[in-house]
Amino acid sequence: MKADLPRKEPLILENWEKAGLYCKIREKYRGRQKYVLHDGPPYANGDIHIGHALNKTLKDIVVKYKTMSGFDAPYVPGWDCHGLPIEHQLFKELKLTKYDIDQVSFRKKAHDYALSYLGRQKEQFKRLGVLGDWDNPYLTLSKDYEEAILSSFNELVKQGYIE
Repeated sequence: MKADLPRKEPLILENWEKAGLYCKIREKYRGRQKYVLHDGPPYANGDIHIGHALNKTLKDIVVKYKTMSGFDAPYVPGWDCHGLPIEHQLFKELKLTKYDIDQVSFRKKAHDYALSYLGRQKEQFKRLGVLGDWDNPYLTLSKDYEEAILSSFNELVKQGYIE
């Protein structure tokens, strides 16, 4: 491999991190017309696969293109930390069924399981060169996120969209 990427890639990513590249880009374009890409988050239930890589890379290209076109285009990554994909993977790993463990214990384990994969996936996405606010992601298990969702549903009920 003439480009010597296995050695150079970590150095490039480390330089981006040390330079605060994402923050510098954000500062330069702050206050301009906004472009926000709402990222449908991956489940935090395992290492990333080629579908994750393609999806995240394409979104990163769009955000970078919009930024270079003069927009204030922040990227806030997120993770879906609830749901069957996480529960299914955890049951497989624990070699249990839903009848073998009480719900409260299982939910705690699922919470911890999702958080463990969140960190791994974050590093894997960063290795793809995806720039974003990695220190402040949105997580579906955070109290603020859950509160915002409940508030939105409440507003939809008030407006008659949900009965």
